[in-house]
Amino acid sequence: MIKPIYPCLWFDGKAQEAAEFYCSIFPNSTIHSSNPMVVMFEVNGQKFMGLNGGPQYQFNEAVSFFVNCETQGEIDFFWQKLTEGGEEGRCGWCKDKYGVSWQVVPTILSSLMSDREKAPRVVEAFMKMKKFDIEKLKQA
Repeated sequence: MIKPIYPCLWFDGKAQEAAEFYCSIFPNSTIHSSNPMVVMFEVNGQKFMGLNGGPQYQFNEAVSFFVNCETQGEIDFFWQKLTEGGEEGRCGWCKDKYGVSWQVVPTILSSLMSDREKAPRVVEAFMKMKKFDIEKLKQA
């Protein structure tokens, strides 16, 4: 394949607004082109198409975007920005104001989960969380 694959996100008339929102949150992001139907944009180096398709289809948790965070400050920043006007879920999941699902997760989680003795305590700790708390995960 010569051209990369990228997702197309279906919005109810707010594709440009959503693209601007995502580009304002993530580094290395830009809007490449737009017209009344489609906006082409890039978020942290990943290309997207936003389509003003209408109200027929809604986003759900079957597709989510994973935000890997090195620090608690990054988790706090992305969580606050993405849940503004949206909703908090459990275990690092949230929805933004457009209904798109996100997972805001610390990079350390994979190493904590690979420790067979510690993993059950880590799971027990994060099942009680909405936004991940790195220190509480480490202490589990």
